[in-house]
Amino acid sequence: MTSAQDLNGQVLDFFSALQQALDADDAAAAAELFEQDGYWRDLTSFTWNLTTAEGQDAIKDMLENTLPACRISHVELADGAGAPVEESPGVIRAFVTLDTQHFHCRAVVRLRNGKAWTLLTSARELIAHPEPAGRRRPMGAEHGRREDKRNWADRKAQRQAELGVSTQPYVLIIGGGQGGIALGARLKRLGVPAIIVDKHDRSGDQWRGRYHSLCLHDPVWYDHLPYLPFPDDWPVFTPKDKMGDWLEHYVGIMDLDYWSQTEALSATFDDERGLWDVVVSRNGAEHTLHPTQLVFATGMSGVPNMPTLAGQEHFAGEIRHSSQHPGGAADRGKHVIVVGSNNSAHDICADLVDNGAHPVMLQRSSTHIVRSDTLMREVFGPLYSEDALEQGIDTDTADLLFASWPYALLADVHKPVYDTIAQDDAEFYDALERAGFMHDFGDDGSGLFLKYLRRGSGYYIDVGACELIIDGSIELHSGVEIDHLTENTAVLTDGTQLPADVIVLATGFGSMNGWVAQLISPEAADTVGKCWGLGSDTTKDPGPWEGELRNMWKPTRLKNFWFHGGNLHQSRHYSRYLSLQLKARYEGMNTPVYNLPEVHHTS
Repeated sequence: MTSAQDLNGQVLDFFSALQQALDADDAAAAAELFEQDGYWRDLTSFTWNLTTAEGQDAIKDMLENTLPACRISHVELADGAGAPVEESPGVIRAFVTLDTQHFHCRAVVRLRNGKAWTLLTSARELIAHPEPAGRRRPMGAEHGRREDKRNWADRKAQRQAELGVSTQPYVLIIGGGQGGIALGARLKRLGVPAIIVDKHDRSGDQWRGRYHSLCLHDPVWYDHLPYLPFPDDWPVFTPKDKMGDWLEHYVGIMDLDYWSQTEALSATFDDERGLWDVVVSRNGAEHTLHPTQLVFATGMSGVPNMPTLAGQEHFAGEIRHSSQHPGGAADRGKHVIVVGSNNSAHDICADLVDNGAHPVMLQRSSTHIVRSDTLMREVFGPLYSEDALEQGIDTDTADLLFASWPYALLADVHKPVYDTIAQDDAEFYDALERAGFMHDFGDDGSGLFLKYLRRGSGYYIDVGACELIIDGSIELHSGVEIDHLTENTAVLTDGTQLPADVIVLATGFGSMNGWVAQLISPEAADTVGKCWGLGSDTTKDPGPWEGELRNMWKPTRLKNFWFHGGNLHQSRHYSRYLSLQLKARYEGMNTPVYNLPEVHHTS
């Protein structure tokens, strides 16, 4: 076993050689410190982008086009959970802190035979504009004689009365869910004026308004928001109303400028002024805001997919999208057909069973299923769990470890995990198959996260609905769709006729750029191109390969326009990089973007 001293030495030798090569402006020599097929993933620290260079030639190109910003200094080894370890036979993994030209950074490297297999560089703080935290925190009060008699509440009231009226926000965030408020909290700390607008009555209502039994499928350790982690007695799986309360309190505690009951109606960019003109309806009155930067934080999805069903004009019942499902109590005693078999479809069917309805699930194509307790143990456990915390892996360290695997390698990392899951839960999967359910582990056997990243569909984290399918409480029809509707029946493509009072279309959502088409213009949506997905050439994620999620948390082809979204983990982690990019522009810094992606227009 290699000694700690030797591990430390190998890591420091690598970074010393890298620093020397970059100081000499020798991108070729720096690239040769990587394996031929090595990876360097940079999160804003010198590319002003989220980008991954794959292979020595790509790394050389990235460095040639970013020098001197990519030069590194002040390299220090981490200790504790970040100290150099032999992660697997022949692979040394280590955390270091370092500086690039503009940022204090954290980095994660994996070395094999003295060369870098993977390197992650993650921007943490702008050197010229440090966060007002710790010893730099504000005083909050001026003691003694003072001319300005306003207290904190007075100043806040004045700020909120003026912002959006006599003064304009630098950033306007459309969407007040976890993504919008996570970004808002980071911008607030960085001193960037921002307004969050959301059509709901209160922040958190997008959670409260969903069906009665909903809870998060992800565990608490994975779901913290920036700066304010959940208390250590918070439930593992957060109920929807508790989550709604948390988000509302978070907005207040973080002192965010949040406009509820406000709907964005249209947005246009004025090139001459370098400003957006965004028309919003606030409490029924129209206002026009003029932010410099516009962020769509509308989740990871766009407009609901609402397919037209043959004969629906003759149907006497109700047709609704899953996002409009009010809860099973409204459908008590009714025959409800749920079209789809992913997370929403399963949750809704289980909710209908709990409330005395008669649900039928129509599974049109195969779905990846993983049991929640298995997911916690095998997938989340090493990074996000009490065990991980006891080993010194805090949330930030866990986020960086997860991010340190380039997307191109994730399938290889996850396949062995899901092979184990398939073996350990074989009896469960056999029971599902006997019930007629079609399941898979993804096109390449890599499981949940790649399914999610590759267009975000085709999976269910089982929190109980599968048992209801297995025991027949949820009637299942697989490999079929609705052929047509009559007044009170749904006729399936195999000829089966089902009584129907309600049709729930759990048919997913379009791309986030659908909101761009609605609020800005179809031409703007075409300029942005596709959003989400990796270009993995798998089901629902056609190529070409991008290496990163398309258009997320980074500059787009639309000037001064950004997307922010994803689950709670992504909202927390990636809001850091988007907020730093916005802060730099707010301060007038030069931010040359490396590797702005080409636009691919296929939806």
